Amino acid sequence: MITKAVIPAAGFGTRFLPITKAIPKEMIPIIDTPTIQYVVEEAVDSGIEDILIISGKDKRAIEDHFDSNPALESRLAEKADQSWYKMVRHISNLANIHIIRQKELNGLGDAIRHARWHVGNHPFAILLGDTILHSDSKPVTRQLIDVYREYHQSVVAVQRVPQDKVSRYGIVGGHKISENIWEMTEMIEKPAPETAPSNLAFAGRYILTASIFDKLDETPRGKNDEIQLTDAMKALLADEKTFACIFDGKRYDIGNKLDYLKTLVEYGLRREEFSDDFRTFLKTVI
Repeated sequence: MITKAVIPAAGFGTRFLPITKAIPKEMIPIIDTPTIQYVVEEAVDSGIEDILIISGKDKRAIEDHFDSNPALESRLAEKADQSWYKMVRHISNLANIHIIRQKELNGLGDAIRHARWHVGNHPFAILLGDTILHSDSKPVTRQLIDVYREYHQSVVAVQRVPQDKVSRYGIVGGHKISENIWEMTEMIEKPAPETAPSNLAFAGRYILTASIFDKLDETPRGKNDEIQLTDAMKALLADEKTFACIFDGKRYDIGNKLDYLKTLVEYGLRREEFSDDFRTFLKTVI
């Protein structure tokens, strides 16, 4: 069973300055809901209720969001309409959320290494805190858990991207073993289109075995003088199989401003409280 999830959320969010000077990028709202809440809800909907958030300096807003707020709850409880009260209580009761701080920003691999003592020797899920994956069928992390249960090996979520855009992503190579499952043999960070082994790009969700921690300890600093998770996963390939799952759903990269605007529109179309006229307006935007 996959019972623990790790959500890295320590980065500066420089692509969204100046707002991220004061607000964690993971707290940037999709209409009225912080991005990281969607990520936590995906983990919970996948059957995971023990969640470790790797935070950073000046990111207390994340911790406060998932904590209880007795003063606010008391005020909302007095109102005739209890919907807001129930919503606020729901957020603080979503899961068993633990927060630790990555004191120095030494890369995603280093952030994951901070989870070693929380995770122990068990496989665990990783959900990037600034990436929303939406599926109408089954939560994407749950899709990965199902693959893990079949193969008992690490598995990552991937999506097909246009061939001329593979240089923007980490790309996996390997061979196809079923309609949506590949056994991975290589990972290349931002390859040239003519040398890319496929057009399958990492999508910000992973199920990894605890063996990754030893590989992270052995991984030297790489790009940007940081410890890269991808480098450790490459080393893990020498000892363990790793699978790639082409997930059913759509990825929203909140770190990209254009994608963020598209996300606002698409999520707005799903909101029942918006009028038909406003929905019609949103449809004209896309």
